[in-house]
Amino acid sequence: MMFKLNLFTLVFVALFISCTSINTNSQTLDNQGNDDKYKGMNSNNKKEIAVFGAGCFWCVEAVFEELKGVHSVESGYTGGTVKNPSYNEICTGETGHAEVAKITYDPDIICYEVLLSVFFKTHDPTTLNSQGADRGTQYRSAIFYTTDTQKKIAQRIINELNVEKVYPNPIVTEVTQLGKYYQAEDYHQNYYKNNPNQGYCTYVIQPKMEKFRKVFKENLKK
Repeated sequence: MMFKLNLFTLVFVALFISCTSINTNSQTLDNQGNDDKYKGMNSNNKKEIAVFGAGCFWCVEAVFEELKGVHSVESGYTGGTVKNPSYNEICTGETGHAEVAKITYDPDIICYEVLLSVFFKTHDPTTLNSQGADRGTQYRSAIFYTTDTQKKIAQRIINELNVEKVYPNPIVTEVTQLGKYYQAEDYHQNYYKNNPNQGYCTYVIQPKMEKFRKVFKENLKK
């Protein structure tokens, strides 16, 4: 992925300095029938939800699991029209779903802005419906917001990155309200941890993890 590292770093530093947790009084939007656990906020136990699509969910899950303040990451599907889709159906690209990671995190430890910084730094948000050799609408770059605050933050950051011309091409990341979400099959969960020697993990995920760990070393779990 080609982009101006110095400008991205400056934008990231600005985001980090201004980083604040999502206001507990912000309006939570209806998730079209989702259970409460899929909403963006839970003031009782300081847990919030972020949902990102950035290519193969094995990669996205592996990255966000290593961040301090992240309680759990789950691979799943959202953004489509078919009920209870299977992985095989998703792979046809005909259901409209994106492969996503549902991230449960503590906003007192890591805020949404930093999660977005990791999101934008670990995939190419300028390629439409593809990441590397993975091609299809299921691999699209997407932010599925759960609150109006998340929506505004995502739109602001995208605008800043475009204005600063951090990437050689405009960002095509979709910013959409989270609709019905489906957990992916069990064998997709913790895929990188459970299959470190699998070919895709070795040649695609591992190099990405090495770069991610260098850039975000201060944000990693001990």
